[in-house]
Formats: sequence, C-alpha cells, structure tokens
Amino acid sequence: MLVKEVMLPFGKFPVIGRTVILKEALEEMNKHSLGIVCVVDEEQTLLGIFTDGDIRRQLLSIQKPFSAFFIDDALDHSTKTPLTAQISDKVHDVIKTMGERKIWDLPVLNESRKLVGLLHLHPVVEALFNEKL
Repeated sequence: MLVKEVMLPFGKFPVIGRTVILKEALEEMNKHSLGIVCVVDEEQTLLGIFTDGDIRRQLLSIQKPFSAFFIDDALDHSTKTPLTAQISDKVHDVIKTMGERKIWDLPVLNESRKLVGLLHLHPVVEALFNEKL
C-alpha cells in the first residue's frame, strides 16, 4: 500500500498561507479536528508545520503576553524542516518512522516537493485493518 492511497487530500486537513496569524492557524486546526496545520506559499511549497505540541512549547518558552503571542504569524513559530512523506512511499515504511518519532501526522509531498496531502494515523490504521479482513 502506498501513501497516496491513504493520505488525506486537500480540503480534508488544515493548510494556511505564510502570513496567517497564529489565532487563525488554531481556528483552522480546530475546524479539521487535527493537531497540525501545514504552512505553504502560493505554489503549495511546504514552508513548515505547526502542531499542538509547538503551541505548548512556545507558550512555555516565550515571555510575552498571551494575547500578543496569538497575533504573531504562525510561520514564525512553525517547524520549518518537518519530516515528510512522498506520495510513492510505502505506508509500512512511513508508519514505522512515525512510530519511532512518536508522531501522528506527516505532510505528503509530490515529486516536485509540493504539498499534496497529509498522512494521518487514523485513516492509515483503518485502511490497514480493512486490508487484513
């Protein structure tokens, strides 16, 4: 089974532009009920990701008023070199890496390194379970 067969397509996961403020990024994450948002440029090149864990770490390390934190650009606080998957990767290999790194979500890139999807653990487990039946 390949990543492209089980990834979430655009519209099914949070994606924001580079100048979106953190508050809007959180609203997008909440809308999709996922703990990640992908930050892209105009050509859908992945610039970074921002996760629930990033929020926690930033709140603990940044010494400024809570309200000021939420008007920053999300990209300022994002992971700019995230682990990613390719559409042609084997799901088994990617899941192994996700388990080792203890992560639930991976941005999926095409051959041109453009964001095309998100590999979320729940749909993968469901697909693997259904494949075994």
